[in-house]
Amino acid sequence: MTRAARLLVPALVAAAVGWATPHAQAPAASISLALTGDSIITRPISVFKEPAFTRLIDLVRGADAAFTNLEMLFHDYEPYAMNESGGTYMRAEPALVKELVWAGFDMVSRANNHTGDYGALGMALTTKYVAEAGLVQAGVGQSLAEAREATFLETPKGRIALISVASTFPDHSRAGRTRGDMPARPGLNPLRFNTTYVVPRARLDQLRQTMAEINGRTPAAGDTLNFFGRRFVVGDASGIRTEPLEEDVEEIASVVRNASRLADLTMVTIHAHEGTTADRLVPAQFLIAFARAMVDAGADLFVGHGPHVLRGIEIYKGKPIMYSLGDFIFQNETLLRLPSENYEPYGLDADAHVADFNDRRYRNDTTGFPSDRLIWEAVVAVPRFEGRALGELALHPITLGFGQGRTVRGRPMLAEGELAGKILSDVERLSRPFGTTITVRDGVGYVGRR
Repeated sequence: MTRAARLLVPALVAAAVGWATPHAQAPAASISLALTGDSIITRPISVFKEPAFTRLIDLVRGADAAFTNLEMLFHDYEPYAMNESGGTYMRAEPALVKELVWAGFDMVSRANNHTGDYGALGMALTTKYVAEAGLVQAGVGQSLAEAREATFLETPKGRIALISVASTFPDHSRAGRTRGDMPARPGLNPLRFNTTYVVPRARLDQLRQTMAEINGRTPAAGDTLNFFGRRFVVGDASGIRTEPLEEDVEEIASVVRNASRLADLTMVTIHAHEGTTADRLVPAQFLIAFARAMVDAGADLFVGHGPHVLRGIEIYKGKPIMYSLGDFIFQNETLLRLPSENYEPYGLDADAHVADFNDRRYRNDTTGFPSDRLIWEAVVAVPRFEGRALGELALHPITLGFGQGRTVRGRPMLAEGELAGKILSDVERLSRPFGTTITVRDGVGYVGRR
């Protein structure tokens, strides 16, 4: 029986025998959440019974509320594929959304780089099926205002607000505004950012000379240069700086400020692939600035996902910021169909099928996702709040089956032994620069601060 069903039955019984009371019940002091990263689901998971899997499902179901990023679209191919996607065009049978409910999830984020793979209709159909399954969803809408707004989950322990954002997306999937004379563009809730390239003065002078040779005129002197759409500035050493777009930060912050006064807990979640140029495991500068701004605005927790790897955890002003929890379900190789736009870059003709695409893309599992161990290692974070104060943050390491066959890998199980220790050690190393410590007890990591 799902959590929703378990909660509904006592209410129905109470109403039937006259026990229901018109007085509101005060929220409980303690509330726990089960938080996961990306879920790319293309096959049922409820048929499996391994102890390491069923214990994980019990962990998710055992929390007062559970969250995952839904990186999947549900439809029956009514919409056409867009000419640009977030990578592989994501689509699954609409019935599979019920697998997430079976697993114990209550809330899903919808803003990610696959939101617009099948255009506005694909997004709308997914919204319909997710709503019919009873999941709270956020991050998409028929306008920018709707995509930005918070949604709310009602639980016996308190009301939870969810705001879903993406910084990684094809531009056509970004929701737009209306001035009243035209419909708004449906899409996702975007966080845009500015990128500045820092170079030594000698390199900037070289770029300025190159522009003069190409354009026939020398750009104005100074410490900055716009070179074919990119902004360069003088610095002591080469590097890249990123900053979130202030307009987007303020609009999203206003939603958070409102939601925090209407809910007992407020969660902001972002789909962000962007890391530093030197290390994909380190969040980009704009992402750190945005996460802290959301806490400043009233968010009680911040959950990142998107890069398909784990990133560090920060406790900022007493609030947990998880820059990426990695993957939870990663069944990206067993889609039923793919559009021509996926096959063509690999020189595959009309006789090719999904398995051919996988073989060519991953060079028979020797490159890309199948060969990258970190893709298949993640955690389920279980914070417990006392009111709005973080009481405990536990990290349960999971494995998605690195090295297993294509029909096996991608389904999560609790990690054990040496692998569990390795995953938690990775999180501790990545969290150290944020002043965060991880203490391991009985195969579970517990977050603290220096």
